[in-house]
Amino acid sequence: MIFGAGLYGQAPGPGNPVFPGWYADPEVAVFKKNFWIFPTYSAPYEKQVFLDAFSSKDLVSWKKHEKIIDTSAVKWARIAMWAPAIVKKHKKYFLFFAANDIQSNNEYGGIGIGVSNKPWGPYKDYLGKPLIDKFYNGAQPIDQFVFKDKDGQYYIYYGGWRHCNVAKLKKDFTGFVPFEDGSVFKEVTPEKYVEGPFMFIRNGKYYFMWSEGGWTGPDYCVAYAIADSPLGPFKRIGKILEQNPAIATGAGHHSVLQIPGKEEYYIVYHRRPLGEKDGNARVVCIDKMEFDKAGLIKPVIITNEGVMLNKIK
Repeated sequence: MIFGAGLYGQAPGPGNPVFPGWYADPEVAVFKKNFWIFPTYSAPYEKQVFLDAFSSKDLVSWKKHEKIIDTSAVKWARIAMWAPAIVKKHKKYFLFFAANDIQSNNEYGGIGIGVSNKPWGPYKDYLGKPLIDKFYNGAQPIDQFVFKDKDGQYYIYYGGWRHCNVAKLKKDFTGFVPFEDGSVFKEVTPEKYVEGPFMFIRNGKYYFMWSEGGWTGPDYCVAYAIADSPLGPFKRIGKILEQNPAIATGAGHHSVLQIPGKEEYYIVYHRRPLGEKDGNARVVCIDKMEFDKAGLIKPVIITNEGVMLNKIK
């Protein structure tokens, strides 16, 4: 299925949301001159038993890839498959996800990994068990983001319940490499952090971003910090994405796209259409993200128009 974006994803041409349906927590990526978005299927937890993906050559027309992974392929996952993060390594695609919404160390679930030879799957359970299945430093094991540093080291940032951890992944993603002090999970929680961490590098600086507020409320938003190291410290600078009551509410849980080879950035996020009261009534949108001369992120203007056609050369 090919979708043109527009109001509620139905009208042809560019616009927000970018595809139809209730989706949230979008992870954006570029593979072989194609843009990809891997979102959460936004529904009651017991219906969140699969993940879809969407691909585009121009940021405007999107192709849906249905059920790239589901609970039949991940025997330990029952419900609440959330917030995919995608990494390509050695010609394989690793899809990190959270499942089961565990509330304590007495429940089974957490962050797992699917693996496939293609970005559209199907993905199989890589480990046969969760990668992270316990609460460390108070962080619920959800909302993972995997970041490749300049030296090739992969880090995983994750955490709900207002705590964020970082850990160094082994080269094969089967576990973790302890830090020099012997610890495995370091807490890097910034002020007002709630969930949804994201990291990117620009001009040698580490931009660390996260979501604040309640995910079902209008005050959901994104803030950020800038550091000299992937381990921080991360001192909060301020909000850069939030609701506009004239357009949409609950704008948050995002990822960032840099057009390859260009100083051109977009923020991919979810928001709640006006008039929608259901917490799961969320749609995926894209808007431009810009920086000032000092390298600070300018507040994002959320729009109904979205972004124009943009192809990778």
